[in-house]
Amino acid sequence: MGPVEFIVLAFPEEQLRVPAVEAVMGLRKTGVVRLIDGLVATKTASGEVLAAEFDEFVELHGLLTGRDAARLIGPEDVHEAADLLERGSCALILVVEHVWAEDAAVAVRAAGGRIVGSVRIPPDRVPADPRAGVA
Repeated sequence: MGPVEFIVLAFPEEQLRVPAVEAVMGLRKTGVVRLIDGLVATKTASGEVLAAEFDEFVELHGLLTGRDAARLIGPEDVHEAADLLERGSCALILVVEHVWAEDAAVAVRAAGGRIVGSVRIPPDRVPADPRAGVA
């Protein structure tokens, strides 16, 4: 198995934006990532936090079926993700495996190594041209 990541994708309204959802889910179809778990979290205008399964949304229905699906996202994760949201917004909460890195992870383990950490670099810290150096 390749590296697994917990990702929160926020949207400025209480409803998902279908084109963005389709683009993210397109990665799954190409085999770049494997979707392991996912929920939709909403932080209402009053500050209430709601969570919904993917099957409650037409555009997400059936994405978490099969052998790859696992229930890893718990209530604490939903509330932690909601802390990142503004009132009146929503987010896709995803747990994905980076399939593209699976071969490297297998080779590292076969050599007696292990993946011990990963740090996401914020987009504002990466220049448009990576050859120019980190800001």
